[in-house]
Amino acid sequence: MKLRSILLFFAFSALVVQAQTLDDAKKKFGEGRYAEALPVFQSEYASSPENAQINHWLGVCLYETGKILQSEKYLAFAAKKNIPEAHLYLGQLFTLMYRFDDAEKEFTLYEKAKRRDKEALAKLSEKRAFLEKLRKMVSRTEDVQIIDSVVVPKKVFLSAYHLSATSGSLLPMQDFFENAPINDFPVFLNERKDKVYFSLTDSLKNIDLYTMEKLLDHFGNQKRLPESINDAGDQAYPFVMSDGVTIYFASTGHNSIGGYDLYITRYNFASDSYLNPNQLNMPFNSPFNDYMLAVDEEKGVGWFASDRFQPEDSVCVYTFIPNREVTLLENPDEIFMANRARISSIRATWKEGVDYSSLIEELKENNSTKVASPKKDFEFVIDDSRTYHQLSDFKNANARNLYVKAINLQKQLESVEKELSDKRDRYAQAGPAEKNNLASSILALEKEAEALHRQIDDLFVQSRNTEIRNTF
Repeated sequence: MKLRSILLFFAFSALVVQAQTLDDAKKKFGEGRYAEALPVFQSEYASSPENAQINHWLGVCLYETGKILQSEKYLAFAAKKNIPEAHLYLGQLFTLMYRFDDAEKEFTLYEKAKRRDKEALAKLSEKRAFLEKLRKMVSRTEDVQIIDSVVVPKKVFLSAYHLSATSGSLLPMQDFFENAPINDFPVFLNERKDKVYFSLTDSLKNIDLYTMEKLLDHFGNQKRLPESINDAGDQAYPFVMSDGVTIYFASTGHNSIGGYDLYITRYNFASDSYLNPNQLNMPFNSPFNDYMLAVDEEKGVGWFASDRFQPEDSVCVYTFIPNREVTLLENPDEIFMANRARISSIRATWKEGVDYSSLIEELKENNSTKVASPKKDFEFVIDDSRTYHQLSDFKNANARNLYVKAINLQKQLESVEKELSDKRDRYAQAGPAEKNNLASSILALEKEAEALHRQIDDLFVQSRNTEIRNTF
C-alpha cells in the first residue's frame, strides 16, 4: 500500500511538472520566444503525436526558427484538424517553396475560418500580395546554367570563391583593416590593388557601401557611395567587374523580396554617379538572403551565396556560367518555372547536348593549386587509401554537402550537450521545487542529443559511401 502511494505521488508530481512546463512554453510562444519554447513542444510531441494543438505549436516554432521545411509535417497535421493559424502558416511555407496553388488553397481555408476577423483578413491580404509578387518573379526566371554548389559555414563562406588574379580579391574585413569588427562582410580589392569597396555601419546602425583609393603606400580618401546605391536598408557584399564600371551588391532595401537581394548598377561618367540599381532575376534572388555575387571573366564562371532552406550557420554557394545578355526562360508550366527558380536540380539548368564535366574538373584543378588551405582542417577517413583534410578534397558535391551538414549538426550537438551538462549540475544542487522544473527540460535535451547523434553518424556514413560510389 505504501509503495502504491509513493508511485501515485511521483506520477502526480510528474503531471504537475509537465503542466507547468507546457504552460511556460505556451507563454513563451505567445511572446514570440519560439526558440525557447521549441524543446518543450518537441518533448510534448514525442508523448502526444496525435495532439493537433501540439503539432501546431511545434510547427510554428520550427518555422519561426528557420527550420521551415521541417515544419510542414506538423503544420499539415494541425491544418487537417482545422486549426486556422496552421492554414496561414502552411500557406506561407508553400509560398516560400513557390507552390503557389497549394498556398492559395491554404489561404482560402484560413479566410473562411476568419471571415469575420478584420485584423486576420488584413494580415492575409499582405500574405497574398507577397505570393503574387513571387509568382510574377518566378515567371521571369533567368535561363542560367548552374554547374556546382557547396554548403559551407557562413563564417568561412569566402573559401568557396576562387577568383583569378585578374578579377580582384575578396577578403574578410579583419584581414584588410586593422582593428576591424569581426563580421561576415567582405572587402573587394580590385586587380591593381589600388581601390577597395567595403561596408560600414553608420551612427544610425545602417550599413552602407564605401570606397577608398591607394594614396602612395596607404589607402585613404574614404567616400560613401551615392544615394542611388545606398538606399534605405543595408547595403553590403560589393563586387566590381574588371571594367571598373559595373558593380554587383546585396541590399535589404530597393524593394527587396526578403533579407538581402542581389542588384547590379553601373557608373555613369556623364553624371559622375551610378545608375539606379536593377534587381537580379530568379534564381539569383529568393525570399531568403542572397548575396556576394562575383564573376571571373578569365574562367568564365561566377558565384553567389544563398541561405535559402539552409541551417542558421550555413550558406550554399552556387557556381554558374554568366550570360552575356539576360535571357529569360519561356515555359507555360508554372511548376517547371518554380523548380528552376528554386534551383531544385542543378542538372536541370544545363543545356541539352553541352558537356560541363570538363569545365567542372578544370575548376577543381585550378582551385586546388590556387586556393590556400582553410584555417581549420579536419580528418575524415574515406577508405584505406584516402583521408580528407579539407572540403576541397571531396570530388563529389553531394558527399561534400552531406559532410558539411554533419559538421553543422555536431556544433548544434555541442551546444545541446553543454546546456544539458549545466542543467544536470544545477539539478544535483537544486531543491525539490527546482528539480521538478529541471526534470522535463533535461529529458527533452537528452532526447534531442540522442537524435542528433544518430543523424550525425548517418550523415558521415552517407557522405563516405557517396564519395566512394562516385569517385571510382
